Amino acid sequence: MEKETGSTALHFIHDKSIEIAKTELASTDDTVNEIAYNLGFQYPQHFTRLFKKEVGYTPNEYRAQVS
Repeated sequence: MEKETGSTALHFIHDKSIEIAKTELASTDDTVNEIAYNLGFQYPQHFTRLFKKEVGYTPNEYRAQVS
């Protein structure tokens, strides 16, 4: 995959997870933990860390901005 897209499979999965999470945070009342578990994260803290690294805000901060 890296050869074809310039991105690793893990990076692609993380990008898609963040994209889905943004939609869920903006359109549902699901908790961050529920969203993390629904996306397949075993530990919500890992999801929150990844989200902040990629987006620049925690999931709760992002939700507050788009609400």
